[in-house]
Amino acid sequence: MSRYLQSPLFRFFVVLLIIALLALFGPEEKSLGANVRIVYLHGAWVLSAEVAFLAAGLTGLLGLLTRRAAFHRWSAALGRTGILFWLTYLPLSLWAMQANWNGLFLAEPRFRLALIFAVTGVLLQLGLWLFNTPWLTSAANLIFIIALRYTFSHAANVMHPPPSPIFSSGLWQIIAFFILLNLLTLLAAYFLTRAWLRVAHA
Repeated sequence: MSRYLQSPLFRFFVVLLIIALLALFGPEEKSLGANVRIVYLHGAWVLSAEVAFLAAGLTGLLGLLTRRAAFHRWSAALGRTGILFWLTYLPLSLWAMQANWNGLFLAEPRFRLALIFAVTGVLLQLGLWLFNTPWLTSAANLIFIIALRYTFSHAANVMHPPPSPIFSSGLWQIIAFFILLNLLTLLAAYFLTRAWLRVAHA
């Protein structure tokens, strides 16, 4: 039983439960009211996906430069974690649109790009898993994050106006809550990555 409790996948689901409970009690906002809690969750989720993709690219680069198998394994695991968080961020985005703006703006530039990268990312990760070639996985993960960041840096901002509305709000309780939510989501991503590594070693 203790071995099961130490499983990274079990810890991943425990952290998910904590995140879900925490999100229910997040601070409300004047304009969006309680629905802003979905926005908090959506923001933390997509950030964790991007951090996982970035880490996959960086560890992949290290693997290509050093030819150490450990970096290739981490790149593969992080890439899979990133795409799972990216996929699950999309329904959160739709939920946030529906709850806060009473409709789905599917033509929104960043959502459309997110959907394209989701489909591309899933096909890429499945292909990399089937080919099971470490250097190819590392190179693909590096190219993917570069393409994603370049594309989104040139995308129009319609429903995602910069700078961050949360950090520019000046409301410390909202900022602190969002930071905590991000830390927990990153922790969940870490445990999921460890679970992928276990699968690779099985």
